[in-house]
Amino acid sequence: MIDHRLAPYGALALRVALGVMFIAHAYLKFAIFTMPGFAGFLAQVGLPTFLAWPIVLAEFFGGLALILGVYARGVAFALLPVLLGALSVHAGNGWVFNAPNGGWEYPAFLAVAAAVQVLIGDGALAVQPTTLPRRLVAHAA
Repeated sequence: MIDHRLAPYGALALRVALGVMFIAHAYLKFAIFTMPGFAGFLAQVGLPTFLAWPIVLAEFFGGLALILGVYARGVAFALLPVLLGALSVHAGNGWVFNAPNGGWEYPAFLAVAAAVQVLIGDGALAVQPTTLPRRLVAHAA
């Protein structure tokens, strides 16, 4: 059973937590690993180095949009490929994320959390809530 009085605040908490996590990961790549270092990592795992900036920018601006609640459902959906890409990169390293080169448990959890955000909606205090097409809303009721 869903508590309709408190569920929007649960969605808000999830949205803000995801947003903070994305911004923290963008900062990590930009300031700690450096952009050349992150591009080198992408090359090491067989991905094109030109993806470094789009990934960092998507994480930063996507995180900001999630925190503010600007089309959070769509943003969470758009960021799923970044999370699934991270999951595929870390999949061979074992379960625990503190394994050498990071395991797959954390990216898997974040991908599920983003999918849940897509399913449950923007939550409370969204600056620009996602508006679903009328035909989708009618089927959900």
